[in-house]
Amino acid sequence: MPRGIRTAFHMLDAGNFPSIREYGLMSASRLIGATEGSSRHASRSHRPESQRLASGILIRNQKPMPQKALARCLQDGLAPEDWFELLNSKVFFWVDAGRLNRQRRACGTSTQIVLTVDAARLLARYGAQATVTPINTGNAMRAAAPRNRTTFVPYQRWIKEGWAHEKLGRAATRASSHKPVELTIDDAVPDIMDYVTAVVTLRAGEPFRPGSR
Repeated sequence: MPRGIRTAFHMLDAGNFPSIREYGLMSASRLIGATEGSSRHASRSHRPESQRLASGILIRNQKPMPQKALARCLQDGLAPEDWFELLNSKVFFWVDAGRLNRQRRACGTSTQIVLTVDAARLLARYGAQATVTPINTGNAMRAAAPRNRTTFVPYQRWIKEGWAHEKLGRAATRASSHKPVELTIDDAVPDIMDYVTAVVTLRAGEPFRPGSR
């Protein structure tokens, strides 16, 4: 069966939605860089709590990535600061709604908005900037999977070769049938609303149900 991603999901704090409708989705690094008075060093630092920028945009916390836990699962000489910088440079989408709902539960009572995205159309435009991952790259808790820069597999290579790009020590190549967990786009998707097929508001305790509007 041909590989490909037809639908993806992005969840955001409801307060960020007006900015996203106007300017699109931007990576944390882009948001930090565009905020007057923000330090570029922030992109390499751990965020134990969500951060409200001077622009009013809320950047999510990185509680599931404490530095000591993250250091244990990084390979190839990467430091936690390198990983924070890498993740902050990307816009993230979930490929599976179940994963999104785990994140939704972690957001507590705050109102969230879920964008359902026509990933096929998005990737026709941004495929060269896209990667997929076989794990949740933002979680380093419990028995965290090992990771390095090759964990982000270029989308176009994944289409042709599966997970062959991923190199983790002497570990065997991951089975080609393994489903992607995340889809990422480098830097920004300024025209994201052109690819959105549904916008769903989630109140406290409300799960996301694919197909809802």
